[in-house]
Formats: sequence, structure tokens, C-alpha cells
Amino acid sequence: MMITAFAPATVANLSCGFDVLGLAIDHVGDEVSVQLNDLNQVQMAQITGDNGKLPLVAADNTAGAAVIALLAQLDSTQGIDIFLHKKMPLGSGLGSSAASAVAATVAANALLGEPFSKKELLPFVLAGEKVASGTAHGDNVFPSLLGGIVLIRSYQPLDVVQLPVPQHIYIVVVHPDVEILTKEARNILPKQIPMKDGITQTANLAGLVAGLYTNDLALIGRSLNDAFAEPYRAPLIPEFDRCKKAALYGGAIGFGISGSGPSMYALCDSQVRARQVGELIGKVLQSKSITYQVFVSKINPKGAEICL
Repeated sequence: MMITAFAPATVANLSCGFDVLGLAIDHVGDEVSVQLNDLNQVQMAQITGDNGKLPLVAADNTAGAAVIALLAQLDSTQGIDIFLHKKMPLGSGLGSSAASAVAATVAANALLGEPFSKKELLPFVLAGEKVASGTAHGDNVFPSLLGGIVLIRSYQPLDVVQLPVPQHIYIVVVHPDVEILTKEARNILPKQIPMKDGITQTANLAGLVAGLYTNDLALIGRSLNDAFAEPYRAPLIPEFDRCKKAALYGGAIGFGISGSGPSMYALCDSQVRARQVGELIGKVLQSKSITYQVFVSKINPKGAEICL
């Protein structure tokens, strides 16, 4: 028997929530199929869509590592074959590695008769993400698993909260065709920040959460500012400042870097507005002959699912 799961792409950080906020988007993501084997080991049986870049050793692959962690918790030596189908670009800032880990974990859990609830899978997907990025941060894997907008209040002990999603909000994500690896994007960040930046970031994070609970789009927009990572990562993204100006001129609620980049996101108050903002950002990139993809969607409320 083979079971297949889909896990959605994600936008991490949401500007003011470095390593603690993320949301899931619709339609874009990875698929993973799994089946039992008699070899007492987890194997990456096939990977498609990666141009041969991803490791075939299970322990070194985000999908394989997550499944290994799940089996270890069960104290099981059951062998599992993993078939990973990449449906989005590597190093895109859309949680590519996270989607692989989540889809593999959800599929393996179903294959084994669902010994764990969805929330109980959180530590396993986190183990998979650590293989990809070098650190166990959940702002991609958790929203990909659970859906919606997710806040990680604490990692030890793990405390994850799903936040309300404003009814009419849409997100547009623009992915310029350049690659920024998560490990490299994290390494350029300073180890310490000035107190004034910490205060600014804390206030923005609180403002964003308050805006989500009160459906105050203006407050959400004022809060979508990043004092931590954007000043250091923006120079890695072609025409970032011009794209930001174009998005805000076009009426976006807020604009920022998706995860570690190079993808950029904008929150908008309607699908029409999101499409218009995507076109404006696209024109900026076109003016420099930069190819790109645009994704417009509502926020995915369900997260990872078994494909029936």
C-alpha cells in the first residue's frame, strides 16, 4: 500500500516574527508518497523535481530525517520507502524543505495507522527542518503542518498557537529566479541586536497579533516591519527596495521577505488587489530582465493533507 500526502508552501517570519511566525499558502507545495519495505530502514526511493540537488541518504534529507524521528519515537525498526516529488523551487523562501518534511511525516503517520495526532507530529517535522537549515526553527514546518497563521511562543517546552486569519485577506508571493540557501541567509545575521531594535520588533509583533485578533488591517500593515533580518537580507534580493515601494504604492497592507528569501510577499485586502500588486512587483523585476513567478492565494486553513 502506498499513501501520498501534500504539504503547502509557507511564508515564514511575516516581517516582525523572526523564527516565531509563519503562514500557509494555497495550491503550492510538495507531495510525498510512502510505502513499507522489509529492509528495516528508511530509504529515499525517488526524488523528482530537484534537478539532482537533494541527498538520497535518508538521514541527510529533510523528509527522511523527519520519518526517522517518528519511527524512533515509536521504537520501531519498520522500513519505509519515501518518494519525494518537489513541486516548488529549492531555496525559494517558501519553505521548500519544510513542505518535504511535513508531507513525509503526515504520509508515514497515516501509513502506520496514525499513532500520532497532527499536533503530536510537531517534534518530528522540526527534526526534519533542522537537517535542511542547521537549526530547529518551526516557522515553516508548523504552519505547513497545521495551516493558517501560526505563532511559536516557545520551543522548550514546545508551545504553538494558531492565530485568527482575517476573512478577506489575500497574499501575493513573488519569487525571483535566484537561489538563497537558508543556512547562508541565517549566517549573515548578527548574533546580537541593539536594544532599540528589540523593542521595535517586540512592539510590531504585539501589534500584528492584536491586529489579527481585532481584524484591524491598518494595524496589521503598520506592524509588518522587520528590524531584525530585513536590513541584512534585503541586499541579497534583486530590486527589493523598488519592489517594496511598488507594492505599497499599489495598496498592499504590508510587504516583506518570505523566510530567508529571495521570495517576497505582500498581504492585500482582496484577490483583485493582490493580483494588481503582483503585476507591479513583476514590472520592477522585468525592468531588470529578472525572471520570476507570482502566486496569489488565500491563507491555507488546513495545512498538510492525505491525497485521496
